[in-house]
Amino acid sequence: MGEPEASEFAMRAAAAAGLMADAQYILPNDIGVFSLDCREAFRLLSPTERLYAHHLSRAAWYGGLAVLLQTSPEAPYIYALLSRLFRAQDPDELRQHALAEGLTEEEYQAFLVYAAGVYSNMGNYKSFGDTKFVPSLPKEKLERVILGSKAAQQHPEEVRSLWQTCGELMFSLEPRLRHLGLGKEGITTYFSGDCTMEDAKLAQDFLDSQNLSAYNTRLFKGVSQDGRACYEVRLASVLSTEPALHSEMTSKLKSYEFRGSHFQVTRGDYAPILQKVVEHLEKAKAYAANSRQEQMLAHYIESFTQGSIEAHKRGSRFWIQDKGPIVESYIGFIESYRDPFGSRGEFEGFVAMVNKAMSAKFECLVASAEQLLKELPWPPAFEKDKFLTPDFTSLDVLTFSGSGIPAGINIPNYDDLRQTDGFKNVSLGNVLAVAYATQREKLTFLEEEDKDLYIRWKGPSFDVQVGLHELLGHGSGKLFVQDEKGAFNFDQEAVINPETGEQIQSWYRSGETWDSKFSTIASSYEECRAESVGLYLCLDPQVLEIFGFEGADAEDVIYVNWLNMARAGLLALEFYTPEASSWRQAHMQARFVILRVLLEAGEGLVTVTPTTGADGRPDARVRLDRNKIRPVGKPALERFLRKLQVLKSTGDVAGGRALYEGYAAVTDAPPECFLTLRDTVLLRKESRKLIVQPNTRLEGSEVQLLEYEASAAGLIRSFSERFSEDGPELEEVLTQLATADARFWKSPSEAPSGQA
Repeated sequence: MGEPEASEFAMRAAAAAGLMADAQYILPNDIGVFSLDCREAFRLLSPTERLYAHHLSRAAWYGGLAVLLQTSPEAPYIYALLSRLFRAQDPDELRQHALAEGLTEEEYQAFLVYAAGVYSNMGNYKSFGDTKFVPSLPKEKLERVILGSKAAQQHPEEVRSLWQTCGELMFSLEPRLRHLGLGKEGITTYFSGDCTMEDAKLAQDFLDSQNLSAYNTRLFKGVSQDGRACYEVRLASVLSTEPALHSEMTSKLKSYEFRGSHFQVTRGDYAPILQKVVEHLEKAKAYAANSRQEQMLAHYIESFTQGSIEAHKRGSRFWIQDKGPIVESYIGFIESYRDPFGSRGEFEGFVAMVNKAMSAKFECLVASAEQLLKELPWPPAFEKDKFLTPDFTSLDVLTFSGSGIPAGINIPNYDDLRQTDGFKNVSLGNVLAVAYATQREKLTFLEEEDKDLYIRWKGPSFDVQVGLHELLGHGSGKLFVQDEKGAFNFDQEAVINPETGEQIQSWYRSGETWDSKFSTIASSYEECRAESVGLYLCLDPQVLEIFGFEGADAEDVIYVNWLNMARAGLLALEFYTPEASSWRQAHMQARFVILRVLLEAGEGLVTVTPTTGADGRPDARVRLDRNKIRPVGKPALERFLRKLQVLKSTGDVAGGRALYEGYAAVTDAPPECFLTLRDTVLLRKESRKLIVQPNTRLEGSEVQLLEYEASAAGLIRSFSERFSEDGPELEEVLTQLATADARFWKSPSEAPSGQA
C-alpha cells in the first residue's frame, strides 16, 4: 500500500498472527471495494432478454465454483466454511459474536476482507499475481469465532472438521505455499503435487499426439506396479464412466503407452458442478434470440456433458457468427494464465449488455482495422490472408464468474478458429469505470505535475489502449502452419524472414498450437505483443479521431497512455519472485518487458529514478519525455514488435524465449537496479480493488436485479444470496470432490476423515 498506516497495520497484524511480517500476503483493511453498475443496461432489457441473461448468469456462477478446485487443495474447504458461517449469521450478526470473543474492530474487519478476498478470487490465492493471502489476525482468535459461531452450534462436527482440514493451510506461509506454481516452485491443483515441469511437458506431447486439448484437463501422476510413471489425464465433464452413446470422446477414453509411460484418459472432473451449468444452459435456450444462440448453447451443453473441446469450438463458431447481440455471453475453460505450464483453462463465464455509445466508436475502429493493420511493422506475408471483420462491443457486465474480471477480452483462444473463423472483441465498460477510479494521494511514482494530467486522461487513454490491444493486438498476425496432409499456409519459396533475410526455417506442425509450443511464456509474450501494438498504433491520428480526440487533447492521450505503460512496468515488480526468478502475472511481466524496451531506446525517452519520499522512506519517479515518443520511442517499438511477430509466426520457440526472457530478467544492474526498486514498489503498493457484483432472482416469471453495497460485507452478502437455495448442497459437493483427490496433495491427506 502507498499509505504508511495500511502497511504498518498489515505488518503488525502479520506479526501478531505469528507470520512473517510481509504485507504482500495480506489484503489490507482499507482495500478498495467497488460495485459494478449495470442497472440502466439491465432496465433496458426485455422480459425475454432478462430471462436469457438470468439463466446464463446462473450457469456462469455455478461453473465458477470449479475454480476453487483448480486453485489450491484447501480452497474448497475454506469456501465451504465461510459459506456456512455467513449463511447462519450475516456479517453484522457475526460481528457482535466476534467482538464478544475478544476480537477488535480492526481484526473483525480483517476477517471480512479475507472472506471477501476468497469469494472475489474464488480461492485463497490472488487471481492477479498468484500470491497467497492469509487472514490478518491471530489464528487462535479466528478459531474462537468459528467454533463459537451459530453455524458451529447448528452443525458442530461439520464445522469443526472443516476448520481442522483447512485452518493450518489457511494461515500457512511455508515457502512452497506462498505462490501458485509447479513442483517445488509452488502449489497448483491443475497437477498432482508430485508433478514437475518435465511431467507437464511429457503430458503436453502426449495430448498433442492424440489431438487432445489441455484446456479442460487436469493431470494426476502415480506409479504403476512395475515402477513406471503413470498419468491420469482427466477431462471436465458431467459424464464419467457411464455408458454413453458413441461420441467423439468415447474413443479417446482408454489407456495409452507413450514414451515409456502409461497414460489413462478419463473424464468426470467437476461433474456435479457442470451438471448445474448444463441445467441452466438448457433453460437459457428457451429464451435465445435466434438459432445461432440456440446452436451455440447446444454445443456448449455437449461440450460440458461429454468433455469435448471440439464441441466447445463448434459452439464458439456460432458465438462468433452471433454479431451484436443485446445480451452477450461466453462460458467455458478459457484463460490459461494460472496453469504453471500455460495450457489448461480456468473456468469462467460472463453475461453482459451492450453499451451502445462506446460500441459505436469501436465499430468505427473495426471499419478502419484493415487499413490500420497495414501500419504494423511486419511484412504482409506475416499478416492473416484475410481480416475476418470481428464484432467489437462495449458491454456493461451483469455477471463475471471465475477468479477475476478483466477490462477487455479477445476470444475465443483457439488458434485454428482465430485464423479461419475470426474472433470477438469485448470492452467491459463498467469494469473500466472501476479501473479508472484513482485517488490522487494514492498515485505513486509520478511527478506532481503529471498527476492531474494522468487522472484526467487515464480513462480515455485506457479506452484507446484496450480497443487497440484487443482488436489489432490479439487480432493481428499469422501463424505459419503445415497441416496433417503436409500442405503449408504460406509460400515457402517466396516468404522471407525480415530479421534474417532468409527463407522461413520453422513453423507449426499439425496439432501444435501457440500455447502448446510456447507454453510457459505464451500468455505473457502475447499480452506483450498486444500491449505494444496498442502503444504503437495510438500514435496514429486516425485512431484518436475515432475516439473523439484531436490536437492537444490527442497529444495528452498519447502521453498518458505511454506514461501509464512505463509506470505499469515499474509496478510490475510486485509480481516478480526473486527467490524463484519467476513472474507470477502475464500482463505485468509484459509491461515490465515494454519498460525495458523503452529504457533501452535511450536518449532520455524514459527514466526511472530512485528518490526519497516526503515520508522519509524510499520512493521512485518515472519520467517520460513527450517530445521523444515519436522520434525515439516509435522506432524502438517498431523493431521490437517486428521481432515478436516474426518469432511467433515462425514458431521459433528458442528465439522467442531468448528475446523475451532476456527483457524479462530482473537484476540489480545499474542504472535502474530493479531488484532494489522492487522493495520500494512493495513498500508503496496498492492492493487490487475488490468488485461487488449483483445477483438476478426469478420471482414468478420476472427477473429482479439485486444490488449490494460496495464493502467487504456487501460482497459477502452477494455470495450468500447467490446460492441461497442450494448452498449446503454445493458445499457438500465441493468438499466431496476435494476429498476424493486429497491424496494427490500431502497436506490435505493428513486431514481427518469425514471432510478430507
